[in-house]
Amino acid sequence: MKTAIVNIGTIVTGDLKAPFADGDGILMQDGRISAIGTLSSDQVSSADVVIDAACTTAIPGLIDSHVHITFGDYTPRQRVVGYLESYVHGGTTTSITASEVHTPGRPKDPAGVKALALAARACFLDYRPGGMRVHAGSIILEPGLTEADLEELVKAGLWLAKAGFGAFETPFDYAPLMLAARKLGMVTTMHTGGSSIPGSSGIWAEHVLKSNPSVSFHVNGGPVAMPEAGFARLVNESDIALQLCTAGNLRTALLTAKLLDDAKQPERLLIATDTPTGSGIMPLGMFYTISHLASLGGMPPEQAIAAATGNNATVYRLNSGFLKTGRDADVVLIDACAGGSQNDALSGLRNGDVPAVSAVITDGVPRFVGRSRNTPAGMRTVRVAETRLPRDFSGAAAH
Repeated sequence: MKTAIVNIGTIVTGDLKAPFADGDGILMQDGRISAIGTLSSDQVSSADVVIDAACTTAIPGLIDSHVHITFGDYTPRQRVVGYLESYVHGGTTTSITASEVHTPGRPKDPAGVKALALAARACFLDYRPGGMRVHAGSIILEPGLTEADLEELVKAGLWLAKAGFGAFETPFDYAPLMLAARKLGMVTTMHTGGSSIPGSSGIWAEHVLKSNPSVSFHVNGGPVAMPEAGFARLVNESDIALQLCTAGNLRTALLTAKLLDDAKQPERLLIATDTPTGSGIMPLGMFYTISHLASLGGMPPEQAIAAATGNNATVYRLNSGFLKTGRDADVVLIDACAGGSQNDALSGLRNGDVPAVSAVITDGVPRFVGRSRNTPAGMRTVRVAETRLPRDFSGAAAH
């Protein structure tokens, strides 16, 4: 399938080093971005679907790097069904598991946690709720697991390991397995902050530094933040990526962003939601945190968008997250909301407004065009200008 977007007002790339791209068009073919900039008439006429962006803003699909997935589009701890498909209407085109810790009666023995992770991964290999790409299956580190177990999982295709809910005597005891997992090429993640569910314990900066994970999960608290001195320690004593979550502490989220900016290391900042949890189900959670950083933290909106797209993609080694040729064709069109005080999406984010999501394309396929069911309408009318396919991309049936 070939899809073209024309008449784009601003192209935000997701790349901190080059946050904007010239031109007003994006061409997608066979699930990848094949051209970006000014499209020729031949390129546009060859497309199966042509979307008129009406001078809205194009951004990479958002990557939520902390979602409480179990099996399918269902998280039983919060009794929620269909939320991943709903998150697509909030501009999230990729979700990454925070480990399947909320599976009822989850096993805690080595064989059980390995089976849980492999089953969760397999569940989403060919299943894309609402068009979302889901990276599931993260081994929950428990006593009794060995480096050989981790090597077995890596050979089976598993690449995520999580510390924070195991039955270790102290959080320092995660370190040997965490270091072994990273040596095997796994992306390692670690709960950071106070206890999030009964039976778990607080994990502070000294514990995180000992395990040296790829990502410090919800460093601003999930939902309770760690002691204040730990933030500067993680910024200044490591190269760990620091993940901010909507379901955490807003003050320390702004603090973390400022510390990384002061250290001239904005690429280490990641945005996620840490949902569904007791804090709620948040289809617009990624945009809320982007707007908080832009309006309250003074961060340029394009930098905050990169923290939710390209930064996540780089740390998790994904091909999505950037509007560049060869990258996965996951594109979101956003606008200022109708009736608001601002005239474009980026100005709205600086003002603290979440944007209208006017279209979502994943894998080069339009999932809806015109209006999200989770946001107000945009100021401009994004539409399918031409289609050679017998299909309605308006998403009207979802309203």
